[in-house]
Amino acid sequence: MATPFDPADLPTGIMMSLSPLVHRVLAPNPSPFTYTGTQTYLVGTDELAVIDPGPNDADHLAALGAAIAGRRVVAILCTHTHRDHSPAARPLSQATGAPVVGCAPLTLEDDGPRADAAFDADYRPDRVLRDGEMVVGSDWTLEAVATPGHTSNHLCFALPQERALFTGDHVMGWSTSVISPPDGDMTHYMSSMQRLLEREDAIYYPAHGDPVDNPQRLVRGMMGHRKQREGQILRFLERNGESAIPAMVAEMYKGVDPRLYGAAGRSVLAHLIDLDGRGVVATAGDGQWRMR
Repeated sequence: MATPFDPADLPTGIMMSLSPLVHRVLAPNPSPFTYTGTQTYLVGTDELAVIDPGPNDADHLAALGAAIAGRRVVAILCTHTHRDHSPAARPLSQATGAPVVGCAPLTLEDDGPRADAAFDADYRPDRVLRDGEMVVGSDWTLEAVATPGHTSNHLCFALPQERALFTGDHVMGWSTSVISPPDGDMTHYMSSMQRLLEREDAIYYPAHGDPVDNPQRLVRGMMGHRKQREGQILRFLERNGESAIPAMVAEMYKGVDPRLYGAAGRSVLAHLIDLDGRGVVATAGDGQWRMR
């Protein structure tokens, strides 16, 4: 979790070159959950892939059209189907003729607090990429890396030509990811983080926040943060007995913007479900939890 920022004077709608093959266009959808907004990536020189096209916003689509500048788009890839990532895929496909590929469709009734993280019910990919499958352009290759946790359908995309990984919301450059049950799963998230830790990527390009140029260190830190949060939950229950999630959030997230408390509660719930599955805690009914 992180505190809000001032979105004034951020360069939305402008293509920024990050490497010979990677370019970024920031969507105009900043919020306490999306940070500066969704970062859409263009990969390639003559032939392009577009990763996480973002919200179906007319200004953002116009900015993407200007950045594409008549070049051939080979594929439009989505890491997952939250509404700040995939809705622009279909109109961009109609404008460019490129297929929509990447994560599987997933539509759930989300009782979490994040309106921006509701699932995109209209997402219909032309091709679903399985773990290890590839999309190829004239000077690039993108490989799907399955990373369930933030959502069950989440994919990262590896760019071996630059030892880069587009991490969507699984690893962000400004905050930890919200893990919101029932689809968000802390057990799967930690397994996916371990998988990334064992890779040899040199840089991460997240959908929110700055590029990460020491990714293994960040992943280790994020995994450590989750273990620390787990420890806080266990100590709270040991000290207070049966307790509800709001009481845990109020103590463990002191100093955090109260607007983020609902999302924090979802991550605490994900931890509790994981601990329940491991036989450490149990639900006591009526929203209460206890040590086993």
